[in-house]
Amino acid sequence: MAKRRVETMEENRAKLIVAARKAFAEKGYSAASMDELTAEVGLTRGALYHNFGDKRGLLAAVVDQIDSEMALRAQEIGVRAGDDWKGLLAEGAAYIEMALVPEVQRIVLLDGPAVLGDPSKWPSQSSCLQATRRTVERLIAQKVLKPVDAEAAARLLSGAALNAALWVAASDDPQHVLPKAIETFHALAEGLLTKPA
Repeated sequence: MAKRRVETMEENRAKLIVAARKAFAEKGYSAASMDELTAEVGLTRGALYHNFGDKRGLLAAVVDQIDSEMALRAQEIGVRAGDDWKGLLAEGAAYIEMALVPEVQRIVLLDGPAVLGDPSKWPSQSSCLQATRRTVERLIAQKVLKPVDAEAAARLLSGAALNAALWVAASDDPQHVLPKAIETFHALAEGLLTKPA
């Protein structure tokens, strides 16, 4: 009986996240109606409050899901680049490029910071930072990067990619801003190289 209740709660949570993700992407956080959203999946506002506390908590869950997917996708692109250095550059560029995806742009890069605050403090960003730190540590050990503090370098690289994505998303002409953001991200990262590129 308890197992079924837990499964039902997990199903309800998943339904609410799917519905919210769609509503936030289409209408934006402010315009998304929680009554419409819960009715769409056959649940009550009580289910939303029970699972997420409020609309802000639901947005946090949606942002966490999308941002985690973004990090995973960027890491996969990085792995395919061939080595840790190329992977680091490819991962950062991929994260910045995702600012062109309408759902990412609206939910994660525009509404997320406006409602949830500083993205660098989000749990999903923390796990991304740790992955970058491990890559930086390997590159320092391989003497590809200067022997700087790995956490500082990871924070600066992650922050640069995040802020570049925020800039692209908020700009009036994201397609025009994107190549400038990626080129400058690469230039910043190359400043850490032991031997200049």
